[in-house]
This record gives sequence, C-alpha cells and structure tokens, in this order.
Amino acid sequence: MKLWRRRTVVHQVTDAQPSLSSDIGRREKRYFVQMGIRLVCLVLAVVLTVPWPVRALLVAGAIFLPYIAVVGANQPTRGVSSTFDGDAPNQTEIPRHRREIGS
Repeated sequence: MKLWRRRTVVHQVTDAQPSLSSDIGRREKRYFVQMGIRLVCLVLAVVLTVPWPVRALLVAGAIFLPYIAVVGANQPTRGVSSTFDGDAPNQTEIPRHRREIGS
C-alpha cells in the first residue's frame, strides 16, 4: 500500500518579489539619472562649438531621452507579475496592474 504524501512548497527568500516602494524608488532613480543625462546633452548642444553631426547627436539625445525615461519608469521590474485575473475565486491580493509612478 502506497501512501501519497503532499509535498509542501518551500519558499526561498530569493523567490520573493521586491516591495512596491523599493521598485518605485529604483525606477525613480533611473528616471532622474536619464533626465540628468538629457540636461547635460541639452547644455552641451548649446554651449559647445562642435561640428554639426555632434551637435545633432546631442540635440537628438535631449529630444528622445524623455520618452525613453518615461517608458522605462512606468515599466515594472522584471519578474513582477502584472496580470490580473478577476475571476480567481480566492484572490486575497490587491492586483498590481497599475504600477506606474504617480498613480
């Protein structure tokens, strides 16, 4: 006679997802660094006397970095589930489908 035992699931600390506040803090820091780089590009494009290709590259950085910074800041960290199953019968967690900064 075989006895079937249920295997218990052991959770590791490394399996834990980062907290929401640390995730947002990390994204805010990355955003501010990117916007600082944008500011440097803008100042250098105005102040430096360099050939036009270099100036065009600095202006392009000043124009496109805000878009890249905002998209990156509103994207959750890898491994964080952003799916929401509204039909789950025993849902005990608040869904994280809106994890943008400032929402």
